[in-house]
Amino acid sequence: MSNEKEKSPAALLKERLFMDKKHAGLVMTEEQTAECDDFCESYKDFLNGAKTEREAAASAIALAKEEGFKEYVKGMSLKAGDKIYFNNRGKAVILAVIGSEPAEKGVHLAAAHIDSPRIDLKQNPLYEDNEVALFKTHYYGGIKKYQWATIPLAIHGVIIKKDGTKITVCIGEEENDPVFFISDLLPHLAQEQVKRTLSEGIKGEELNIIVGSRPFRDDDVSEKVKLNIMSLLHEKYGIIESDFLSAELEMVPAFKAKDIGFDRSLIGSYGHDDRVCAYTALEAILGCSKVNKTAVVCLTDKEETGSDGNTGLCSAYLKNFLYDLADSFGVKGRDLVSNTECLSADVNAAFDPTFPDVVEKKNAAFLNYGVVVTKFTGARGKSGTSDASAEFVARVRALMEKNNIIWQTGELGKVDLGGGGTVAAYLANLDMDVIDVGVPVLAMHAPYEVVAKADVYMTYKAFRSFFEE
Repeated sequence: MSNEKEKSPAALLKERLFMDKKHAGLVMTEEQTAECDDFCESYKDFLNGAKTEREAAASAIALAKEEGFKEYVKGMSLKAGDKIYFNNRGKAVILAVIGSEPAEKGVHLAAAHIDSPRIDLKQNPLYEDNEVALFKTHYYGGIKKYQWATIPLAIHGVIIKKDGTKITVCIGEEENDPVFFISDLLPHLAQEQVKRTLSEGIKGEELNIIVGSRPFRDDDVSEKVKLNIMSLLHEKYGIIESDFLSAELEMVPAFKAKDIGFDRSLIGSYGHDDRVCAYTALEAILGCSKVNKTAVVCLTDKEETGSDGNTGLCSAYLKNFLYDLADSFGVKGRDLVSNTECLSADVNAAFDPTFPDVVEKKNAAFLNYGVVVTKFTGARGKSGTSDASAEFVARVRALMEKNNIIWQTGELGKVDLGGGGTVAAYLANLDMDVIDVGVPVLAMHAPYEVVAKADVYMTYKAFRSFFEE
């Protein structure tokens, strides 16, 4: 005879009718947790080596080549099982595994972005002020400017000389590298500064990067510190000051990805938004050998600034790729696209116990409750969202349940508080079914963001299941 109290009819009815959210820590087995932790070690390595969109694209291509992916050339012959990739200007990548089903039935597409908020150098950045050399900057994407002061920064990017020579720059990541720095006022002298609003605590034109202070040893010239910096750069890279005009140099946090918490359940890093979804989608397609419906992953650029430009999803490059894919099989591009199902792979805000008032808890996403399905984004009156149909939500819901994936729904804050957007709307405008699927993030857009390992792993499982249906 069982010692457990028999459940009442009301309790049984409640169990049958009420929704039950699942906490990964209470559902995942020890074996699954170990697999999750192993997966996240590889993810941390990816984060440390891919702090810009160029580096993320290069890393994705390198991993793809290891798995037998070949560079796509328009018009090439394709058959089921072929693995291809397309490199868009070194800043965006499309990968595909050709399926056995007819192309007119569409593809399974996951689209993530590989750019993150950061600080860019202006075209004429280097100057000297009171014998200190600095870089002038322009921030990229939505940041809280004050968060970027007084932290170690690394410089990443490329310089293209006028003869076309490409110079890759990465300083601040190795143990013995110097780092760079944005200063702030000491509290003793900040009486006027602290009267500013938080958003103006550090102003855009105050995001100046300190890069040196030693003068060139010559009494006959002015700007000795600037000259010394240019001399060092010329010695190392062979550049002159005008080469900054054709450079893309980005300042990013010099932090490494690290486990957070006594239990190591969380990962802290720069760039979770949205490289956590880019990596999980990438690993999902790399693991596919045979698929029924063609699987496609698009790792795109410029999402943080509105997706404009020829490497952002407001451009035609993804549409052109899908149309070329259709041409390879003798079908109309519009038929392939309109029958495509897409997971817009982007993060959502995780509930923060310190700041609970900005979300409506019943519809918020929580750490360790799995991958987040976000039906709509936008701001206030759903402005700027695609708002997935009930039919497609049901389709994704069934996919999660069928494959035992821990998942939840979420929205980006209270109705009138703010909101945000993803690439979902631009994909939906091509006439395909789209919904946002991704990882909940704490401190989104900060120089150091936090995710839960279980959520990362479940997001990977969701993409893998989507491709392998």
